[in-house]
Amino acid sequence: MFPNDLIQQLAGELDESEKKRVQVEHFSKRFPGMTIDDGYAVQRAWVRMKTDAGRVVRGHKIGLTSRAMQQASQIDEPDFGVLLDDMFFGPGDIPSERFIVPRVEVELAFVLKKKIEGGKVSVEQVLDATDYVTPAIEIIDSRIEQHDRHTKVFRKVQDTISDNAANAAIVLGGRKLRPAEVDMPWIGAILRQNGVVEETGLAAGVQGHPAIGVAWLAMKLAPWGECLQAGETVLAGSFTRPALAKKGDLFNADYGPLGSFDFRFS
Repeated sequence: MFPNDLIQQLAGELDESEKKRVQVEHFSKRFPGMTIDDGYAVQRAWVRMKTDAGRVVRGHKIGLTSRAMQQASQIDEPDFGVLLDDMFFGPGDIPSERFIVPRVEVELAFVLKKKIEGGKVSVEQVLDATDYVTPAIEIIDSRIEQHDRHTKVFRKVQDTISDNAANAAIVLGGRKLRPAEVDMPWIGAILRQNGVVEETGLAAGVQGHPAIGVAWLAMKLAPWGECLQAGETVLAGSFTRPALAKKGDLFNADYGPLGSFDFRFS
């Protein structure tokens, strides 16, 4: 495990990278023995810096939910990060100066009405604890270089995890539905970028059912003495590939019966 002073140093580098919009080199290259646990330790230290500065935890995100992404990252389970209060947006303008290399993913958000905790959590428990599900866009970003500036090697999952699982923002729009009102795996979406269909997908792409990841996350938090709290928002994972965004781009997220909304990087 990384010593605490190194954990704090790397968390500080991420914080500066986000503020200055200048990416840092792979932690895993600089410290070849870095483990997944080290990645989460750095992530937690960075989140703690933010909450100490006044930010408020409002939920969590789950990433790397597709089998293809897990194989590409050489892991056999998703990863997760934290959603803070300043990451939430509605349809409309998104300030592009907040990001370095933003990318857009199509997801579903679970908003909880009950706490979910314990080492054994079922999909049924997740659905029972969910107030509603709603269309969501995750904006991911890279404070750590995706490709090493010298070797062009893709960053490792340890780097992504330390980088708050690449989370940067969330856009909520469309309808709010109780879990019993919708067949979740069959929720589909079309993502248009500047009027062109860029991605399409079904929520079944998230491990077969988006609630599976939420149950997994509750169980992963249990050994830390943590849980998913009532009122929190959980991003269940993307069911499309990320679409690269730049200033001026207009996106439309069309979830069919669940509604459609626009957002622009201004």
